[in-house]
Amino acid sequence: MTRPLDSLRPHFYKARPLGVVLLALWATASGADVVNGAQLPDGVQKVGENRYRASRDYEATLDYYKTVYPSSNYPRRSIVNQPGVKAVHISNPSGKNFEGLNIYEANEEVRIYIVPLQGAAKPAKKETKPVRKTK
Repeated sequence: MTRPLDSLRPHFYKARPLGVVLLALWATASGADVVNGAQLPDGVQKVGENRYRASRDYEATLDYYKTVYPSSNYPRRSIVNQPGVKAVHISNPSGKNFEGLNIYEANEEVRIYIVPLQGAAKPAKKETKPVRKTK
């Protein structure tokens, strides 16, 4: 039997707001990593600059990216034509933070490469002429 909470309202106490808060905290704690604006699946390991090893197999990784980046908004294309290698490029049409993602499987290992923006290259160094000292 439930008792009414000590208030002026005749309704019974329901812990719905607490459940919503706990659910929101759980969702943010288990959130995926975001690197340069690109979302990465849980369990990835960094192996180089903008390069990650996925803990899932190739098909599971592609299924993850189908939910995160739907193919209707993020075009995909095959990028490798070699036996034993599967690779897909996911384009970022907004062009913000990253150009796209390359997901590939080779040697029974799934890797993810975040393609950086081309305009984000380092500026060239200015050449300076050596100063000659006179005696």
